[in-house]
Formats: sequence, C-alpha cells, structure tokens
Amino acid sequence: MDESGDFSRIYERGMSLVEEGNVSLDCDDFRPSSLESNTDCCRRRSVGQMMLGPRRVIRRGRSIYAPTPSTTFGPKACLKKVPASQIMHVTDPSSQLLTWKVNALSVLVIKKIYDESVIEPFKALVTYLSKEKNLVIFVEAGVQKEESILNDDHFTSIRNKMKTFKEGDDITDKIDFIVCLGGDGTLLYASSLFQEGSVPPVMAFSLGSLGFLTPFEFDNYQDSINAVLKGNSSVTLRSRLNSHIYTDDNIPNNNHNYDHDSIFGTEHKLPDPPNLKVKFQVLNEVVIDRGPSPYLSNLDLYLDNRHITTVQGDGLIISTPTGSTAYAAAAGASMIHPNVPAIMITPICPHSLSFRPIIIPAGVELKIMVPPDARHTAWVSHDGRSRQEIHKGWAVRITTSIYPVACVCRRDQISDWFDSLAECLHWNVRQRQKGFTKTCAINNGKSESESD
Repeated sequence: MDESGDFSRIYERGMSLVEEGNVSLDCDDFRPSSLESNTDCCRRRSVGQMMLGPRRVIRRGRSIYAPTPSTTFGPKACLKKVPASQIMHVTDPSSQLLTWKVNALSVLVIKKIYDESVIEPFKALVTYLSKEKNLVIFVEAGVQKEESILNDDHFTSIRNKMKTFKEGDDITDKIDFIVCLGGDGTLLYASSLFQEGSVPPVMAFSLGSLGFLTPFEFDNYQDSINAVLKGNSSVTLRSRLNSHIYTDDNIPNNNHNYDHDSIFGTEHKLPDPPNLKVKFQVLNEVVIDRGPSPYLSNLDLYLDNRHITTVQGDGLIISTPTGSTAYAAAAGASMIHPNVPAIMITPICPHSLSFRPIIIPAGVELKIMVPPDARHTAWVSHDGRSRQEIHKGWAVRITTSIYPVACVCRRDQISDWFDSLAECLHWNVRQRQKGFTKTCAINNGKSESESD
C-alpha cells in the first residue's frame, strides 16, 4: 500500500471539504507549535483524524497542555519566525526572539508614582525617545500634572507632545512597545492595562525597591533601547491567568470571550453571559481569602469539573510561574521558571499540615466555589487589585490566557531569572564551607603514629 499516496488523497479530500464548509473542526485540540499558524497546524494534524462526510463535527478531548499563546504583541511586534527544525511542542526559550513587522512608532512610558528619584530618568528617557527616535510618547494623564514636570520650562516642548490616557481607556492598538521605570509594580500595572488582547513587548528598568522583573539598569538606557528597536532581542513570555467570577455555578464549558472554532485563527468576540460579574487577566496571582471574616475560608476546589478538595484555612493562591516568586513564595510554594507551562496552587495557612502547594498543567480549568454551607463569604483579588467579594454559590473560573506578557531580557531567559533569584531574593546565599587545611587533610582519618 502506498501510504504517502493515500495520505495525499485524504489530505486533498479533507481540505476541499473544509473549504466547502462540509466539515467543521474544533481546533483547540490541534495545537500549533510555538510559531506555527493555526491554519498550518490544522492542515498538518487534522487530516488523518477527521471524519470525511457531510457536516461531520470533530470535538476535542480536554488537553493538559496550555493554550498556544499569541505570538503578536501590540500592532507591530511579534516573535521572530524560526526554522521548522527548531520548532518544539515545548518552546525552546532560546528561540524566543523579538522582531518587528514594521518599525515601532509609539511607546508607552510607565513610571513609578510618588517617587521623585524617577523624575529625572523619566525626562531623559522621554526626551531621547521623542527627539532621537521620533516616537509618539503615551503617558498616564496624571504624569503631566506632576509639579516636577509642570515647573520644568526646558521640558515644556516635550511635555506638550506627549499623549495621555486614563485607566480604562482602550489603548491596545495604539501602543507598539512599553518602557517601565520603577519596580515590579510598574510591570504588573502595565499588564493590567491590556485586558482584552495582546500586550506590547515590555522593557523594564530597575528603579524601584526590589526589581525581580526589571532586569535593565538605567545607566545604559540608550544602548538598551536601540538594541530592542533593532530586533532579535530575547524575550521571556510570562503567562497570564484569565479569572472570571460568576454569580452561580452555570459556567460556559469553553472560553466565552472568544470563539476559537475557526481553523484560520479568526477570533469572534462573544457577548458576556449575564451571570458574569468580573473578568480580569493577571500576571502574578489570583488570591481568594476570608477577608475581614473571623472564620476559616471554606472553598470547594474543582479541576476540569472534578472536585479535588475543600480548602479550609485563610485562603488560596492561584499563581502563574511569574507569580510563584511573589506571594506564593512567601506562603511556602516552589519557585517556577516562567517558561514552564504550569499553574501553582498554594494554600494560605491551611487547617491541615498535609495540604502542601501543588503544580498543575497550564491547560486545565480551575473552579473555586463558596459552598452554600460556608460560614461566611470570601474575597478575591487580582494582582493585589480589583478586590471583589464572592458570596455563597458564586464561582471563580481560572484558566491560562493565550496573551502572555513578552518581557525583553537583558541577557537571556535563563540568566536573567537566576540573576534575579540571587540578587533580589538572595536564593541559597550563604558563606561557603571552608575546606580542610593541608595538615588536616593529611591527618584526616589517621592516628598521630600513622602520620609519623
């Protein structure tokens, strides 16, 4: 039997049925590799699996793998394409290089608030980006009103060129890349501004208190920015979590925000269901706790609609690998490299010594419910913001988002992370054990007579 000939005939017949609309494919199970288009993915994987015939529908089983992240960041940035030989099901971090489809024209500059030490670096950076790079500068509306900026006559011409926005404005298609001046909070805030789609690539300068997520030093900011605008910079794709709060247990089976049935990757925005109370994308973690209540939290935890356990304690932390070095680490969780596709579940002061943190695949769906017999309500916060009370019978649905945050690396994905562990968290920092002296080494394990 000529297997190659049979495959070709099946392929041609199958794709003709797809194009004629006689076969519907649910593409969530046919995951493309890291930089493969949805179209190529489905053509490659579906032909041998689909059922040929009029209006036959293929439904997927649930996958343990994370949803394939979007490889475009804002209107102009994307991941650089790599040869097919380098494409892996689990993306090699070294292949994640930022490139530009067209030259960047706009930049969002976010600076740390209430810190006068950031004012002068902010002015220098914005002046350079405006005069030397001819970029359109976006800043928060409150920045232009700060006294240190208003009272600087030399900065007036630059200030008048800056465009402003308020939190809640849709700036998704206006920003080509982001520059953060401050600590980790500025990066979390930048992520929170892009809730409905992809996040432009982020370059973070360490001008804050900790700086675990801010690898760049400001001293060489011009060279660093030039390298990023030139392209081919290493980026770390930091996954985010979708958090949806529902007022009852009637939760859609699939992600209701977008219709992913199209094999050509076209996203169709669907209306929110009436029982959806809050939706948010987080970079660090979703925290469900007891709030001001004096009673233990009583939370039912489900994984892919299967009841796993009932949480009794102060609460629960659901974190990304990026968030594993934040609140979760303080609560005793392991630290996960951001390239690992995973979700961390960490109890907060559980009323059981055997309830340890666990790591689960990034592709699963979590549901946390406040049971009807709970003594009190619970509270949810998203990256420390948008705190919301959840009542008895309410549910929180958490999945991995397809829109990660592309953080530009100073060196590479591995070196930057371990540098941050050592410099910011002092991971495994201790005085090195002293070796034996030469005399002790010779006499080790021998009597004095034997030594003589």
